[in-house]
Amino acid sequence: MKYFIKEWVVPIAIALVIVLFLNKFVFILVTVPTGSMEDTIIPGDRLYVNELFDVKDAVRGDILVFKSEELDNKRLVKRLIGLPGDVVEVTSNSEVYVNNEKIDEPYAVKWEGEAKTFKVPDNSYFFLGDNRPISYDARYWENPYINESKIIGKVLFRFFPFNRVGKVE
Repeated sequence: MKYFIKEWVVPIAIALVIVLFLNKFVFILVTVPTGSMEDTIIPGDRLYVNELFDVKDAVRGDILVFKSEELDNKRLVKRLIGLPGDVVEVTSNSEVYVNNEKIDEPYAVKWEGEAKTFKVPDNSYFFLGDNRPISYDARYWENPYINESKIIGKVLFRFFPFNRVGKVE
């Protein structure tokens, strides 16, 4: 019995403590409820999000999780488009320009809509969903900017469904 406890119970208990610690303080698990990020992220995908991510290290194109005050602090998963100080222009034919430079978005679903220009304030960020025709994102919010204090972390990895396991880009 001592052998069983030493060789099986103790290692399993240690592994569980480590997993619980990581899930509590380093990673959170997010399940995606909508199609606003299709085809990159599909509804029902389960994602690991790194909470230790420093928003100052964020780069355009990162997929981040944040809380939206406008949507009752609901957690959203969107792609980072505008950094503090950027001028983001969304054209009526689905093109996005940042500081007068067209950005390459092979992940974005084309759409047609109203052209808008946004000036991202200091300490704030601008996000769009990849599935632009159906994404309720910064283009439609009353306040289109997310303060850096509301950013939770960076999406790192999809762990479910099993046929789509891997890094999310």
